[in-house]
Amino acid sequence: MDEVGSVAACSGDREVPHLEIVRASPDAADVLTRIAFAAKRHWGYPEPWIEQWSGCLTITPEFIRDNEVHAATAGDEPVAFYALVGRGSTLELEHLWVSPEYIGSGVGRALFEHALGRAASLGAETLRLEADPNAEGFYRRMGARRVGENVYEIEGQKRVLPLMVVGLPGRR
Repeated sequence: MDEVGSVAACSGDREVPHLEIVRASPDAADVLTRIAFAAKRHWGYPEPWIEQWSGCLTITPEFIRDNEVHAATAGDEPVAFYALVGRGSTLELEHLWVSPEYIGSGVGRALFEHALGRAASLGAETLRLEADPNAEGFYRRMGARRVGENVYEIEGQKRVLPLMVVGLPGRR
């Protein structure tokens, strides 16, 4: 992973003193996958749901090679990551996952702000995302607004996922 930024993240009494946000390399696929699964499990979803989502939660070396994937590292180990997908004036935030032990530490905020800056530097005017219902409040606090929803059914239960957008700094 190549270093692209260093920030101090803190929230409340938790602090990550030296957080680096780096471009992920394809050999980080396994650790990023573990982060995605752990973060999703943090919300208490039933294991059969996690299994159904395994394809979406699995990060491959090819995915990392083909997209903008950045990881937040504390020490030498990734603790969170995001992925931007697409080209042009609108990009998708396809992943933003934080290891459960770092939730509430400011790592997610630092990553999201980095994603906004990176998307703007790529020429995008808008960042779109489909949020987990548990993350909608976070994205609202980060300036995203709800513009719709996707409705899915899983094991006979309806799931409503907010569709959100955020205008990028300097490009609104």
